[in-house]
Amino acid sequence: MLYAELKVNLQKKQKQLNQCCLMVLKLTGKNLKLKAGSLKSLIKLTFKIVSTAAVILLLAYFGWKYIVPKLDQKDLKDKKSYLVKKVNDGDTFEIEINGKTEKVRMLGIDTPEKFESDKFDRDNERTGRDKETIKKLGTLASDFTARLIGGKKVILQTDPKSDEKDKYGRLLRYVYLEDGTFVNLKIIEEGYANAYRKFKLTRQDEFIRAEKEARENKKGLWGDIDGLKYFDSRDK
Repeated sequence: MLYAELKVNLQKKQKQLNQCCLMVLKLTGKNLKLKAGSLKSLIKLTFKIVSTAAVILLLAYFGWKYIVPKLDQKDLKDKKSYLVKKVNDGDTFEIEINGKTEKVRMLGIDTPEKFESDKFDRDNERTGRDKETIKKLGTLASDFTARLIGGKKVILQTDPKSDEKDKYGRLLRYVYLEDGTFVNLKIIEEGYANAYRKFKLTRQDEFIRAEKEARENKKGLWGDIDGLKYFDSRDK
């Protein structure tokens, strides 16, 4: 959806630029018919061409200035992109910032655990799912995320309602591919994550709607094994 909107905006700006170019051609063709000795006509011609060129440059500048931030319907705080070095699991990956490896925990989503941990044990106790099943679900979610962002560049964005980092020192971020794909939302839409409800976030309602739709359509882990069902009682 975000990519489609970006494409439409680019097409509109391109149309405006094309119209300006046609204007220049018409003005040039019309005025070149004037007598070569007419200084006044040459001055007018020069002024019109320069003015039109200025309009084109302004359209190009403001077009890119206001189109690019619409990757997520608003200004992206950090437009710099980072290469994904490693995908740890379905909702965590690693990048490098200023020579330092940083782990990123995607905001607002929760995927099954791939490795044993305190959270893994809590999921096991709370849901009654055996550990091998949880690991299998976690691996499927991790594989999906790896296909989606592994080895690609991503743009990170904070949420004003969230801390910058969690208690483990991981960056808490919304994540976008350079083509505008909203990664957090995409993982939920395809059925490989739940909307995380413990903390209220700006995009939470959007995530919950996407989760409901994915579940109704039995997408991803909501399929025959109904893998995400064991999250139903978590933090709601």
